[in-house]
Amino acid sequence: MADEARRLFRFGVFEADTASGELRKSGVRLRLQDQPFQVLVVLLERAGDVVTREELRQKLWPADTFVDFDHSLNTIINKLREVLGDSASNPRFIETLAKRGYRLLPSVETPERVTIEASISPSEAPRPIALPTTSLLTRPDDLPAVPRGYVRVLFLLIQIMYLSFYIAALARLGVVIELLEHGFARPTWITAVLVLSAAVGIPVRLYLLSAVAFDVAGLSRKFLRLFPGVFVLDQLWALSPFLLAPQIGMGLALAITAALIYLPFSERTLLLMRDRSEPPA
Repeated sequence: MADEARRLFRFGVFEADTASGELRKSGVRLRLQDQPFQVLVVLLERAGDVVTREELRQKLWPADTFVDFDHSLNTIINKLREVLGDSASNPRFIETLAKRGYRLLPSVETPERVTIEASISPSEAPRPIALPTTSLLTRPDDLPAVPRGYVRVLFLLIQIMYLSFYIAALARLGVVIELLEHGFARPTWITAVLVLSAAVGIPVRLYLLSAVAFDVAGLSRKFLRLFPGVFVLDQLWALSPFLLAPQIGMGLALAITAALIYLPFSERTLLLMRDRSEPPA
């Protein structure tokens, strides 16, 4: 009997699965409609070669279909570029050849086909074993798709908040040292940690702020690499409200600290949600 074949195409951090019709980025599924996915598969199958607009028309629409072909194909290519984080003026994935068609630029890996014999009955087919997870961190599949703009604004606000903390502490360093002297017998080492962490934190926050402001591709992957360091930095600064405990009270200081302890996890979650979000049309 005929085999059911599943083909995988890998290019950069992306993977296209023809069996499920899914495009994944670093393992995270992206939203992509059927027609843009069909165009992507054609380009992947002929990576490096020019695929004419006429060939794409024949692939997408039957001969007796009446459609504004030029406008529809342009829309499909634009949606595909948005999902890939590509641009027509400076293409990294899809190159436009005027009056000819399109070409896929990156190299494509095609792992060995995964074939499932149709003769195997469902009861005989191997079933995946559900492995228990010990991680308390949110996984990409657990997250909903949220409008990309909301995620970017929230992440930007967090970076601005931390940046304000660092700058205000350094600008009022004398006042901070006085507060430390009232609370600690030897505040010198605490002052050194504060100044050093602020000096490290400022460029880190500026990088993250500019990266999300300009919607840099692959930001979540880069942030996950920075996450252990960012986590330690954020936990140190989560203790800062206790310096103001005499003015604001111990209860409020504890509440603010608890919220600040959670913030690095929320940053991680927001960037994972950003990858699941559908880019604006």
